[in-house]
Amino acid sequence: MGIVVVEVCDGNAITTLNIEEILEKEFPEVAVLTSDCLSFCGLCRVKPYAIVNNRRIFGKTPEECLDKIRTAIKEELAIYQ
Repeated sequence: MGIVVVEVCDGNAITTLNIEEILEKEFPEVAVLTSDCLSFCGLCRVKPYAIVNNRRIFGKTPEECLDKIRTAIKEELAIYQ
């Protein structure tokens, strides 16, 4: 398990990208967990999002959200360096 956990909802638009492969390849310290539902009812239909170490990250598009997730991961990793 990584020191940074990224959680995504299976019904979210972010899953159009292979986010698990992308992030775990770029950041070995990251674990990506995909759940059926993250209990933010309806949020996954509104816009792409993920949870990075319990912090919700949003984007207008899956690509924008992925960029914001990368930034959040770097901020989290900076704490441990």
